[in-house]
Amino acid sequence: MELLSLIIAIAVVAIVVVAGLVTTGARRGRAELDERRGGTDVLAPPRPAPEAPTAPAETLGAPPAPPAPTLERPESAAGRLVRLRQRLARSQGVLGRGLLALLSRDKIDEDTWEEIEDLLITADIGVGPTQELVERLRTRLRVEGADSAPVREVLREELLALVDPTMDRRLSVSRQEGRPAVVLMVGVNGTGKTTTVGKLARILVAEDRSVVLGAADTFRAAAAAQLTTWGERVGVDTVVGPEGGDPASVAFEAVRTGMEQEVDAVIVDTAGRLQNKAGLMDELGKVKRVVEKQAPVTEVLLVLDATTGQNGMIQARVFSEVVDVTGIVLTKLDGSAKGGIVVAVQRELGVPVKLVGLGEGPDDLAPFDPGTFVDALLGD
Repeated sequence: MELLSLIIAIAVVAIVVVAGLVTTGARRGRAELDERRGGTDVLAPPRPAPEAPTAPAETLGAPPAPPAPTLERPESAAGRLVRLRQRLARSQGVLGRGLLALLSRDKIDEDTWEEIEDLLITADIGVGPTQELVERLRTRLRVEGADSAPVREVLREELLALVDPTMDRRLSVSRQEGRPAVVLMVGVNGTGKTTTVGKLARILVAEDRSVVLGAADTFRAAAAAQLTTWGERVGVDTVVGPEGGDPASVAFEAVRTGMEQEVDAVIVDTAGRLQNKAGLMDELGKVKRVVEKQAPVTEVLLVLDATTGQNGMIQARVFSEVVDVTGIVLTKLDGSAKGGIVVAVQRELGVPVKLVGLGEGPDDLAPFDPGTFVDALLGD
């Protein structure tokens, strides 16, 4: 009996020892498997992911707003006039020097007067104004004599009279009866019309006037983007519409915006297509009628490229028959030696040149001053 009890005790001990060995082996097997698998026990619950580092306080939430762009301060009219005279003297001095050389000859005969006529016509002054100027010069030099006044002084007086300083060249760009002034910019594509709208806005901003721009040239894809950029540079809003949309609706919205913001002036850039006069008349006429439901149009400025000469005169005639043009803007005047177009276009349309473009810079647009122009012609 005692022997049986001893055998049973030995058997129990053996079973316990064997079970311990099996358990230890299993654990070692799982450890080796875990090590091969990267240390993760597939039977154990997943380990919590490490906490993400806390972001600095300034990066939490919405990103900070970008800094407001620095607005440009356009150049004053006084500074523009100084550059106007300098640039015109370089580009237009050929005409004045040529006239002075011919009129200063010891003997002025018929051949000399023919040379003077040729020089004036070549400068695009036009046949009528040329004949008028030559006749007045001949009379003064014959009656008064060349010695009664310096030839330069006589020529200056006659050229100034030809340019006509009595014309009203002021721009109507002030609020009237609680409504903004409305300026329509017209002209064919390629004359610098859209650029002129942006430059005119800079002139008004330099005078501390508030402005809204209307991109009603909806048929030229780049026109709206170009005008918007001009406005952004000086803090001016631009109203745009869908590409190929109705220009009149864009013009209407621009004026409505100007009314709401109580600005001084709304400048509307119109389409410059010139396929036929009837289509142009319909389009510009509609724009003008729609705009005037809210505020009267105070200026219709026709933009002409001074370098096109007589082609510009043809354009001027067409537009003057379509809309009531109130003033001329001559662009690229510094790039042309044919400054006589100032006289020709004024005589053709009976309206003054009010602004002249002098170059490619953002402030290269200036009010036209007859005295400064004539002095530049003579190289003073």
